Parts: sequence; C-alpha cells; structure tokens
Amino acid sequence: MGSQETSVLALKKKTVTLTPKAIIHQKFGANAVYKVEEVQKSDGNECPGLNLPQKGPCLYRCSLQLPEVSVVSELCKKKKDAEQSAAEKAIEKLGINPTLSIPTAQEAGDEVVGRLSYLFSDAFYTTVHPLSGHFRAALLRKDHLYGYVPVSVLSLFDSKLINLCKCMNPKAEYNTWLVVPLILKAASRVPLLISENHLSMRRPSPYPPEVLEGIDNSNLPESICIKAVRVPCSIDEIVEPLLLNVSINEYYLDVIAQELGVTDASKVLVSRSVGKASSETRFYFCAPQSYMLNVSLESGEELTNEPEGTLNTRASYLSGQNVYGDAILASIGYTWKSTDILYEDVSLRSYYRIVINKMPDGVYKLSREAILAAELPIAFTTRSNWRGSYPRDILCTFCRQHRLSVPEIIPLENSEVPGLHKKLKLTDSREQETNGGSLAGSAAGVGGTFKCEIKIISRSQELILWCTPKESFKKQSDAIQDAALKILTWLNNYFKNPKMSVENLTTSAHEIDIQFYPRCFKEFELCLVVNNTSRLLNSDCLSDNTDSVNDSDDMSGVSLSTGSLACISYSIYLLAGDCGKELLERSEEFEFEIGSKAVFSHLEAAVTKMSVGQSVSYKAEVLSRELIMSAATDSERILSLLNSAGGCSLEYSITLLRVTEPLEERMEQALFSPPLSKQRVEFALQQIKESCAASLVDFGCGSGSLLESLLAYPTSLENVVGVDISQRSLARAAKILHTKLTIKTEAGSDQIKSAVLYDGSITTFDSRLYGFDIGTCLEVIEHMEEDQAFLFGDVVLSFFCPKVLIVSTPNFEYNVILHKSTVQGQEDDPDEKNQSQSSKFRNHDHKFEWTREQFNDWASKLAERHNYSVQFSGVGGVDGVEPGYASQIAVFRRGGDNFPENVNTSHHYNVIWDWSSSSSSSMIKDFQ
Repeated sequence: MGSQETSVLALKKKTVTLTPKAIIHQKFGANAVYKVEEVQKSDGNECPGLNLPQKGPCLYRCSLQLPEVSVVSELCKKKKDAEQSAAEKAIEKLGINPTLSIPTAQEAGDEVVGRLSYLFSDAFYTTVHPLSGHFRAALLRKDHLYGYVPVSVLSLFDSKLINLCKCMNPKAEYNTWLVVPLILKAASRVPLLISENHLSMRRPSPYPPEVLEGIDNSNLPESICIKAVRVPCSIDEIVEPLLLNVSINEYYLDVIAQELGVTDASKVLVSRSVGKASSETRFYFCAPQSYMLNVSLESGEELTNEPEGTLNTRASYLSGQNVYGDAILASIGYTWKSTDILYEDVSLRSYYRIVINKMPDGVYKLSREAILAAELPIAFTTRSNWRGSYPRDILCTFCRQHRLSVPEIIPLENSEVPGLHKKLKLTDSREQETNGGSLAGSAAGVGGTFKCEIKIISRSQELILWCTPKESFKKQSDAIQDAALKILTWLNNYFKNPKMSVENLTTSAHEIDIQFYPRCFKEFELCLVVNNTSRLLNSDCLSDNTDSVNDSDDMSGVSLSTGSLACISYSIYLLAGDCGKELLERSEEFEFEIGSKAVFSHLEAAVTKMSVGQSVSYKAEVLSRELIMSAATDSERILSLLNSAGGCSLEYSITLLRVTEPLEERMEQALFSPPLSKQRVEFALQQIKESCAASLVDFGCGSGSLLESLLAYPTSLENVVGVDISQRSLARAAKILHTKLTIKTEAGSDQIKSAVLYDGSITTFDSRLYGFDIGTCLEVIEHMEEDQAFLFGDVVLSFFCPKVLIVSTPNFEYNVILHKSTVQGQEDDPDEKNQSQSSKFRNHDHKFEWTREQFNDWASKLAERHNYSVQFSGVGGVDGVEPGYASQIAVFRRGGDNFPENVNTSHHYNVIWDWSSSSSSSMIKDFQ
C-alpha cells in the first residue's frame, strides 16, 4: 500500500474528540468565566544585547474562573488558543479524564431529555439565547399554532442539543436531517406536546404571568420590510428579489412559510448559515412530503436516508447541505445580543457575491473590490506587489465556504541546500531562448531553506488534495504562500471547466505537484450545474474598439515591462442597446503587477500600450451573470438590462495614472532561476573556497543580504565585516546577523569568531579593514556617481589592499532583454543616448550602468595601476552569447609581496555592531 493511501486510511480512522474548552463547558456551562488579556511582546527581548526599539506581535493570556478553581493559561499567539490552554490546565488540575468526557449514546439521549426540559422551562425563557427569541415569537402565533416551536429551529440554534445528537448518531455530523427525529424521540419522555405533523412542539402548561409580562413590543415598529431573494428550484429560472413584510404580531417564519406556499413555519426547514460564519443568512425551504412522513417514526435511528424531493442545486451548493424545492435566502434571526428580531437586507448583489465567494478567483476579486477587473494572479512574486488577500487566506476562506477542514499546512526545513530562494517565474519561451536557457524553468527544483506541504481534508477526514511542491524558499512564509497559490490555481481551473475529465484533472494536478483523490472530490459535485449558468451573454455583438484615446499633455512614454506596477483609474459600464448604459464598477486608484495576470487579459493588453496620463475606452464581451450582478449596485435595473432583447456589452474607460518600474531584484526573480542575487552569492562562495579566505569585508553591505547568505554555507571564514553609509540598513543587518550567529554558535555549528558592522563611506580608508583575505562589492558602484566609482577603485586597491576583490555591476547591454526594448540608434545623438539610458536603468536609483567595454576598461586600468591581476566573468546569460552576462564581474588578485605590513592607524568608521563568539554577546551603537 502506498504512503499516500496509508495517510488516507489514517485520516479516516481519526475520531472526533471534544476540545478542552468544550469539556469545561459540558461540566460547568455558564459558570465557566474566561477573561483574555493582551500582552505586548518586544523583539528586543528575544535578542539580548540588541536594543532595537521595535515591538513584536501581541500575545494573549487567559484566566479561567470556575466554581472550584481558577487557572491562568500560557502565553499564546491567538485568543482562542489562550482560552484552550486555560481550559486544558483546569482539566488537569481538576483531574478530569478527557477520554471519559464524551457521553455514550444512552447518556447523550438522557442529556437531550434534560436539555429539552430546560429549554421549555420558565428559567430558560428569561435567558438571552437565540432560541429564547423564537420561544417568545411562538407565543405571538395564533390559534392552534400558539406556543409551538418548529423542531427544525431547535435542531439548528442550540449547539448543546446538536452536539448531544451527534453523540447519539455520529452521522448527524454531516446529515442534519437526522437531528430532528432524535429530538422528537427524546421529547416523548419530557413530556411535550407534539403537533400533528410531528414538526413542532410546545410545553403543555402555559407560562406564568410574570414570564408573559416580559413580552413588550410597544417600542417596535408595526411592521418590518425585509429584502430577501427567491432561488427557484429549476436552474432555468432566474433568481429574483423578494420583499418580506413581517408584522409586529407575527412570527417571521410564518411569513416565510406563506411565501413558500405552506400554511405555517412547522413545515419550513432552515439551512446552516451561508457566507460568513457569524452571518444569519440562511436558506428557508419546505420540508419534502417524504420527510414529513418519516419523522413520525418512533425510532430516530431508522431515518437514515435523505428525503425524496426535487433538489435545489444552487441553494444546496451555497449552503453545503441538500435543499429541496424553491428556497428563500434571507438574513433574519434572534442572536445572543438581543431578544428582538434582527435582520439584514439580502439583495441580488449579496446573493451573487455569495456565489462568486465560493471560488478562489471570486474571493480574490471581492478582497480587491474589483470584480470586473481583477483576476487571481498566477504567481506570488513579492509581497509589495501582491494586492488583495494573500493566497493562504484565500485558501482558508475557500475551505470554510465549502465546509472543509482548515487546510493542514506543513512547513518543512530543507537542510540539504540552504540559503537559496526560488519563486514562481514569469517568463515566455522567447526570453528563455534569448538567454541560452538560463532563465526560469531551466533549473526547476533548485533547493532553498524551506518547503511547504498542504493537505485539503474533508469534514469526514478524507484527504482530497495533497500539494508537495519541489521548489524551496528562503522564507517559510513564501513557501506557504506559493503552495497555497498552486492549489488555488488548480482549483480555479477546475471551477472554470467543471466538466474536465478525471484523467485531465489528475494530469494537470501532477504538473504542479498536487496529488488529487477523485473519489473524495464529491465535495464540489454541485458546482458543475451551478457554473453552467456562468455563460456569456450575446458575445457575438461585441467589438474591440480602442480608437477613442484622449491624450493628455503628460506623456511619460514609460515602457511597461514584466514586474512593473501599474496604477490606473477605471470605470466599467453595461451597454444595453437603446436602453443606454449603467455604471457597474469604478475605482479611483487600482494597482496591479504587469505580467502576473492579475487583471483580465484585455485590460492588461490595453494598459501596456498606454503612457502615463493617457486614457482609453473600449468595448469587451459581457462576462457571466454572476460577475455582473456581483458588481451592480442597482441590482434590479441591471437585471432588467441583461434580460433586454437589444443585446449587451461592457465599456471600459481607463486612465493610466502612474507606473512603478520593477525593482532590479524583482526582475531578477522573475527572469532567472535561481535569481541573479543568489548566483552572485554562489560566485562569491566559490572564490572563498578557492582562496581559503579566513576574513571577508563586504563593501556596501546594505541590509547584510550577502553576509547572511554566506552564513548558510560551511566556509573557511572566521572574521566578517560589513560597511555601509545607511544606518537604517545596518540596523536591519545587525538584527539579522545577531540572531543567525547566536543560534549557530549555541548549536556549535559555526566557526565565525567575530563580526562587525561599520557606518562609513567605502571611498574613505579605515585601517581596521586593511589586508583582508577577500573583499566583495556586489551591485554597489552603480549607486554612486561615476567619479566616486573610480575613486572607490583606487582607494580599495591602494589602501585596503585585499588579497582578492570581487566587483559586480549590471551589464547595460543586457537591459534590452530585461526591458523588452532596444538600444539601437542611440549613437546618433549623444544627448538622446543619455536621456534614454536614464530611463532604462534597472533601478530608479542607479546613477550609471556600464557596457561590457566600459567595465572592462575601468577594471583593466585599475588593476594595472595597483599591481593587481583581473579576470572577467559574470552570472545570468551565457558567456560568448550576446549580449553577455546580465551581471558582469571582475575578480582582482593582489600580485607580489610589495605591500606594507604596517599602515598608519586611521579610524574613520563608526562601529554599529560588534559580535564575538568568545563572549556570545554583541554591542550595538544607538542611533536614529
């Protein structure tokens, strides 16, 4: 038997146990009082000696007061975890055996009898509980209905009653139909009066006068008009708005019953909540005739099959349980907070938003409030560019909407090849061919620090999906987001084409490292029928008209390349023949990343042809009814236009507000595998190994990315130094390096003896950095003025005198690929050349970028002046293939022994951070 099949069987064998808090509730009920307090955590406390004034995440502590004892929980990251911790401590202190806390079927049946007795008692009537509101409303019912409470209401709004029924019959966990007969069986022992149709009950004796006097409706309006939605059983009939008029002296379920064509609320069944977990939005529908007959059976266990009736596929899909016949979607009920009826209007827009919220793409659209513009991106490139809910959050929402268990996320630390970082790539075949196959896709499976597995499990503990990506990441959070996005992408493709065969589903899943279990995929069967309604309307009447362009005076001519962040304003209208046009959606500022497919393809195609300040209007085909109605504010008006005979189309009006060119790192991650930054680290690592260097200084260390990466590898280095002029960057580097070095030293797995960070200019000499075995200056000089770059070269080789110096800088000639532009014809006009270069640098803060000839000339003359040899290399691209390496590198080696051993003491740098393994401590200088 395969390992995955074994896992599936193991999941099936898992038993449902009560949580510590549930056990405490069983024993003490309302006498258990939880009090949660927030505790602030400081990151500085986690790193002794590193006094950076930065607060960390909040923690929570819970105190639990019981009649017999009081306890305090451990510190937890979540409030609910703190409550569970306190309950667990109380269980241990009281000597309660958790395995004995789940009652047997007989014990549960006896407790149901006691629970019913309490629910129909005088004491319960005065409590604040969702059921107490229904009890009060039942006393407003007329004639033979007076005081009767529908059993479906009892089975839905009292959690203790439901949990006890699940103990009597575990199938009730997934089949709410089985709860009603179990309650009826217990009711015969109370006793209670049961209605003729066996679907409602009441207490035999009237409530005492002092209880009845509590009913006071004088402050309420005479009637309430509540907006609801009718969902016909037939998929061919459209969903329509409905208005419910509930009088002050009526039970709202009786009003809904009349709309459904039955006599009273006893024959109305209620679904679980739809949408948000805290929502009172539910489906109301008539009990099938076969069900009404079956619930009269004396033994609840005999009712094991679903009732016979016409299934309402749309309502069943949205509620996660079978709904029969026509249904009404309304948000009405009694809550813990009030004894009065509470309601929210449910419009057609609300209904269709619930529909699209069942799909991964819809969740993302709603999070961005851009239903007719946004699409779920194909890659999680950078957090700064991702807009809307993160993939992990979307996946959790998807599972909740489909009544699945919370995704099981398993982060895995990859110790084989630490320090590398791989993400989804955004490339096309033409770019790969141009770069000799060195781009994304040519090195799939390159290792990193973290991987992540995710399992999607049904409520019945059956394994549905198992994602085991091969890619590794430097950050654990990136690994999680990437794995979640893989699952979302695959699910999204399924929802767009639910008729896809099992073979194609399995093949597409395997391509992105997903194991798919078809026999457990029944959770999504109903989406096939529902999604068939997502058809295009009158697509043959559409035209692609982008001729009406209004050019403003502000024309930047910025070229939009992969990774650019575009900001637009847009308006989207529904055009309906002679009926005019209606606004559907509008946004004053909407950002998306070019190349990540984060918007509809036609919208991105239009934007990539525009310049900043330019506007364009064009027509596009009408999308699915669900999307149109989800965006529409005036639902009734838009619905009438969609049903008009003249045909419809969409009109997009877009203005490009601004463009943020892609950062160099973002482009590198998008185009190279591993990214250039990682390839530069590997290049430096190779030089360290070849030279057996014991000391290293990183000129322009920034936030310490190179030093941090080198710590992940076993090397001969004992002393490392970083120098930079940015105190903010040095502060980040100090924190990261302190944590890494301390952990490695305590584990006995690192030979670094000292590490220092200096604040100073690399064009100024400091004798403490003289004569190091190796010096690095990776992607730094282009951030200086050219004359300062020349000065740095002379200072470092004539005064610092490292044995080996590695300098890398962008190859300007390679930008033709990165920017998808051309540099031809620039030699005709020097001024035009300079202007073009300034707009085509890889990063906005680069002061210059050299061609291969310019870089070779600078390095060769520098080496000759200072008795060094120099060799040229690079990373990204292929040597000898135009336009050369993406990042060009010069390696200088000191020649001869004619270098002074003693130099003048000259300290121009300020020590920011000083770490020593011998004392396991560090010093950091305070600065703003």
